[in-house]
Amino acid sequence: MEEQNQTCCHKSKERPEQEYKDLIHRLNRIEGQIRGIRGMVEKDAYCTDILIQVSAVNAALNSFNKVLLANHIKSCVIRDIKEGKEETVDELVDTLQKLMR
Repeated sequence: MEEQNQTCCHKSKERPEQEYKDLIHRLNRIEGQIRGIRGMVEKDAYCTDILIQVSAVNAALNSFNKVLLANHIKSCVIRDIKEGKEETVDELVDTLQKLMR
């Protein structure tokens, strides 16, 4: 039963406290932006105003991805390559291709 509450990923990573706090802070801001957009829709805000806010959320998500990707490369990827796990490079390439869609 406990397995259902775990993340969807097959691997996990313990993050340094500062990295964790930074990522959570970014996600909290994004979550607030989403709630703001919802409020705009509920209050019948003008379409272009909503679209501009959606664009800001997209930029925030892209920034989150850049930070997370950089942290991943600097920690997990480097560690795995040093340990001879070259399949990690294929995984990184696959992830980058998905991010670029």
